[in-house]
Amino acid sequence: MSTESAQAGLSSQEALERFRQYGPNDPAPKKQRSQWVELLVQFANPLVAILLFASVVSAFVGEVVNASIIVVIVSLSVGLNFFQTFRSQQAAERLRKAVAPLATVRRDGVFMEIHRAEVVPGDVIRLSAGDLVPADARLLEAKDLHVQESALTGESMPVEKEFKAGDATDATKVSLGTSVVSGTATALVIATGTNTTFGDIATRLRTRAPDTEFDRGIKQFGSLIMKAVFGLVMFILVVRIAMHRSAFESLLFAVALAVGLTPEFLPMITSATLARGAVAMAKHKVIVKHLSAIQNLGSIDVLCSDKTGTLTRGVMSFESSLDAFGAPSDTALFFARLNSKFETGIRSPLDTAILERPEAPAAAGYTKVDEIPFDFERRRLSIVVEQAGERWLIAKGAPEGLLECVTAHQASSGEEQPLTPELRARCRETYEALSARGFRVLAVAKRKVDAEASYSRSDERELVLLGFLSFADPALPGAKEALPSLQRDGVRVLVLTGDNELVTRHVCTEVGLDADTMVLGSALESMNDWALSQVAERTTVFARLSPAQKNRVILALKHRSHVVGYLGDGINDAPSLHAADVGISVASAVDVARDAADIILLEESLSALHRGILEGRRAFGNVTKYLLMGTSSNFGNMFSMAGASAFLPFLPMLPTQVLLNNLLYDMAQITIPSDNVEAEVTQRPQRWDIRTIRNFMLIIGPLSSIYDFLTFYVLLRFFHAGEVLFHTGWFVESLATQTLVLFVIRTPRNPFASRPSLPLAITTLAVVLVGIVLPYSPLAGVLGFAPLPAGYFLFLGTATLTYLAVVELAKRFLLRASRRSGARVPIGARIEAP
Repeated sequence: MSTESAQAGLSSQEALERFRQYGPNDPAPKKQRSQWVELLVQFANPLVAILLFASVVSAFVGEVVNASIIVVIVSLSVGLNFFQTFRSQQAAERLRKAVAPLATVRRDGVFMEIHRAEVVPGDVIRLSAGDLVPADARLLEAKDLHVQESALTGESMPVEKEFKAGDATDATKVSLGTSVVSGTATALVIATGTNTTFGDIATRLRTRAPDTEFDRGIKQFGSLIMKAVFGLVMFILVVRIAMHRSAFESLLFAVALAVGLTPEFLPMITSATLARGAVAMAKHKVIVKHLSAIQNLGSIDVLCSDKTGTLTRGVMSFESSLDAFGAPSDTALFFARLNSKFETGIRSPLDTAILERPEAPAAAGYTKVDEIPFDFERRRLSIVVEQAGERWLIAKGAPEGLLECVTAHQASSGEEQPLTPELRARCRETYEALSARGFRVLAVAKRKVDAEASYSRSDERELVLLGFLSFADPALPGAKEALPSLQRDGVRVLVLTGDNELVTRHVCTEVGLDADTMVLGSALESMNDWALSQVAERTTVFARLSPAQKNRVILALKHRSHVVGYLGDGINDAPSLHAADVGISVASAVDVARDAADIILLEESLSALHRGILEGRRAFGNVTKYLLMGTSSNFGNMFSMAGASAFLPFLPMLPTQVLLNNLLYDMAQITIPSDNVEAEVTQRPQRWDIRTIRNFMLIIGPLSSIYDFLTFYVLLRFFHAGEVLFHTGWFVESLATQTLVLFVIRTPRNPFASRPSLPLAITTLAVVLVGIVLPYSPLAGVLGFAPLPAGYFLFLGTATLTYLAVVELAKRFLLRASRRSGARVPIGARIEAP
């Protein structure tokens, strides 16, 4: 394909055909299964499969009705689980698409933005500073293009790329997984998805992402439940076979019991709760890219952030142009504007403020020759320009670093004079005085250079200092109010900034942060990781940090078992966004930062993030309710079945009744995601605490069993119940107690002082009513139920009310014990000595 035809790009029809041929531009695609396959997978659950197999066997031996009931109940349970999970996943996917990475491509002769996944071979893409390269491509045009390739090569410094006709080396190609540091380019896409260099690496090295704290908590909870299930099932089988009971009937009952104890709705409840939280957060202008990030957001107890854009507006206003010693002079502004005008890297707010100043007529005579891009080691950017046959290198950057490259200064007369130690000290006093007043300061310097093919950082020497520019970056409205609110709700805010300590102290004082104890990047260089972890515990403000040093602070905090969030929006923030437990960026951030983040803020404010954190805690609180229910009353009822099967001459409940009981119980809880959450839950970071869950199981579970055994006694002693009446009486009692106890367990408060959501109240009461009505319905005979005597309901009401009161007392005891034990030990905590 010729360069001319390649430049034209593709038509929409050609792009569609190639998309069908090559598929989505995803370097590590997940295997997508149709919703029908997903539904069938639900039936592949071992316990469900055993039940369905047993129902087939039952049908063959003549138990057609019982077999049909098992199939219907299992199908309803699986179908409900699938429907709710699928709907939650769809809601999450819609939110992810709202912040999906974009690419600029030429289609039908016009450049437009499309989702990166839609890029196909043959597309012409346009690249500029801050962009993620969307696919492997060959350059068609390039201007001062520098690309960060560390994801592929491990090389930390940007690599220069240029177009050379007929050259097929790597110097003329850009790759998926890299990012543009400076410059602009157009390129022809030659490979997408798994056919790219990055895709090949991702395919060969594909591993499961490290478990989050949320994942670890779910796994440990599952392990706890499965141990209990295995123990009870084996106990029932051994005891009943030893008593010479029907092996097939015992197996069916044991498996039904296992289904009843296994929290098979946990994935659905979790997905629905988190999806609901994600939708609620979107209304607060917080977009979640990964559902599990919601719980992690609610667990944050340390939030690290640069001050720009979070404590301050991030919109600079130009204040003054001064000479080297603080006298007003437009010389620094003139040359700084040339530098900002010709640079092709990401325009900072400082550049924007400079370019808003009117251009001097003399600037028209300057043309650009070359560019030495900005990096965070030098903290400056240089442009080489030519005017009237002479070349000048103009450098603009942080005063601390640029002053080291200066050997002279330009006097007000225009004459260059040597910079003696005394004059150098005066220059330093000039910019430090500006910084102490809260101004952002840039130094500007130049030197005459010889004509060369290209220029490098080594040419930034023997510069002549022209002066300083100052900029105001006022505090963000609401920041001073948001910081105490975050602190009150258990989130400690740390400032990690590259700015000097004088500006940082002024801004932090303005918004009410303690900046008396400040640690500089130079101090971090002499600290080992353990020492840094101690310092990070008692320090609020870190200044003059490089991106690598920000990363070290985050890892030190994580090492001490903090859940760390990091808020950033620049190229240099990508490593820290990856390192943090929760990476947070803003909609206006560069592609690299948005791609690395888990959470995207549509509104640049700490208040929006605070609202998102509280929403994450609400979601976690509702998931916890289901866990506590599954390990307390539900476990107690299943334990009762295991115990009763050891001494009763018949099964305490038929397998179909066990399954129906479990289905109704689960249906009562499908509205848990809609429930209200108390302030006690949202006012502190939420961490997985398997000890509290285990204690609920070991204390409230046996309490439930005590009431079950009391029910057995009353049914046999006072009502002289036979098998059918026994099954009916216990079915109604177990369903009522284990369902209504949700009103007690759902809140740390007195249940009468905490109102459940209307959907939860309706489903819970409706399920209890269904359980009471079933023995009197036409289905009673089919399900093995019989009408209960009127006197039984007097016992049922008394037993249920006293059971709820006893559980309330036990709950208060457990919560007090948890508080007395001090800080909870979260799953996956790391506690290490020096």
